[in-house]
Amino acid sequence: MKKENKTAAKVEEPTARITRARAKALGSSGGIFPSSKPSFKQDQKHVLCSKFKRAASDENKASTGAPAGIQHKRRAVLEDVTNVLCENSHINIHPTKIQTSKQARRGPTKKKIEVVADISPMQEDANTKLAEELSKIRMVESQEVTLSVKLEEQEPTETSMSSSIRECGLPDHMPLILGSSKPAGLQSFQKKEDVVCKKSGTSNGPDIVDIDSNFKDPQVCSSYAPDIYCKLRVAELDCRPSTNYMEKVQRDITPSMRGILIDWLVEVSEEYGLVPDTLYLTVNLIDRILSQNYTEKTRLQLLGVTCMLIASKYEEICAPRVEEFCFITDNTYTRGEVLKLESHVLNFLHFQLSVPTTKTFLRRFIQAAQASYKLPSIELELLANYLAELTLLEYSFLKFLPSLIAAAAVFLARWTLNQSDHPWNPTLEHYTSYNASELKTTVLALEDLQLNTKGCSLNAIREKYKQQKFKCVATMTSLQPVLSLFQNHDS
Repeated sequence: MKKENKTAAKVEEPTARITRARAKALGSSGGIFPSSKPSFKQDQKHVLCSKFKRAASDENKASTGAPAGIQHKRRAVLEDVTNVLCENSHINIHPTKIQTSKQARRGPTKKKIEVVADISPMQEDANTKLAEELSKIRMVESQEVTLSVKLEEQEPTETSMSSSIRECGLPDHMPLILGSSKPAGLQSFQKKEDVVCKKSGTSNGPDIVDIDSNFKDPQVCSSYAPDIYCKLRVAELDCRPSTNYMEKVQRDITPSMRGILIDWLVEVSEEYGLVPDTLYLTVNLIDRILSQNYTEKTRLQLLGVTCMLIASKYEEICAPRVEEFCFITDNTYTRGEVLKLESHVLNFLHFQLSVPTTKTFLRRFIQAAQASYKLPSIELELLANYLAELTLLEYSFLKFLPSLIAAAAVFLARWTLNQSDHPWNPTLEHYTSYNASELKTTVLALEDLQLNTKGCSLNAIREKYKQQKFKCVATMTSLQPVLSLFQNHDS
């Protein structure tokens, strides 16, 4: 009985390397020599499983100290992929670690070949087939190891990123986008972005005043302002409306009808006490819709109040109700019509409401212009805002970028207040990334609006800035034409 127990214990021993001496000892003691086929099938199944789940097993070995036999399934976490990549971008895979994991994987294969070599001669046919299958598996693994090493040498960044994604619990089959993540329309402006970011960085010239040195006011965002406006300069290229939609898309409305609508919306914004950002965003939404949607003139006012409703919800703390916008149109349109068009506008624009307008850049450029004054000039700020709002009425100003209009408004406002000094200085050129010669065309067109050389009858903005609370800046004009400044500069 004891002898049988000993034999059974020997048979149930953990699988280990079987040598000739050990096999002879087992045979002489009456033990049963374990069959090689079931053992190989288990080993082959293990090899195949390790082949198909190579990445997961390697990551579990590297990241956790759990036993090799226990493989816990890692669940994917619903996180922002961009944030995950940024947080784990410092993780790299070194070639030595990869080679170690490959050798650890190839180790059991060699042991299996040695076990097969020690099997008795009675199973030569089966051993031959098994050896061929093992050699095929070994050849495939060696090719994969060679391929991974080559890819590692050529593209270490891609290997690092894929490792970071796997360690964060993301699936291995997720494609990696190593190219530019910007839209196709912005790639052509990559050079412009680099120039703008370089110019709008930290001031390094002796004549440039650092307007971001005030770290006490958290609303100024001094630490982030250069990067923010650098990205806004690129975003304005993507969100700008068409400059010729009146000629190509619209057949029932004209530029003068557009001007009448916006002049009326200025009065509406004054009636409800809306902030200037709401007015600028309203005009931007109207132009973006008209750029690609044919609109009848009977529905133009409906489009105007709908866009102002959307802009109010986005910019205002307490936006006017839908019924108030219907009332302001003398109930020409019903509440249902406004809400239906609101849904159409938002879905057509894919809810892209965060767009830089002229007002966005005007704040930054006025701050740069105030740096040359000992005390902030309120007249400069009001006059620049007045000139910028005048451009909202003019369809022809769509060809100018919002940042260019803002810079031209600051240029002309400084010239109107003081003709004894040049209105442009190194600080303004640094923060606007425009020099004086680049502003010439826009400044001259803006001066025509200021002087109302075309005799425009739309006076809502002019009457607004003739009020005392706006320092009556609408009545200010320069004694000398701004063209003389550019003539002297060119000569």
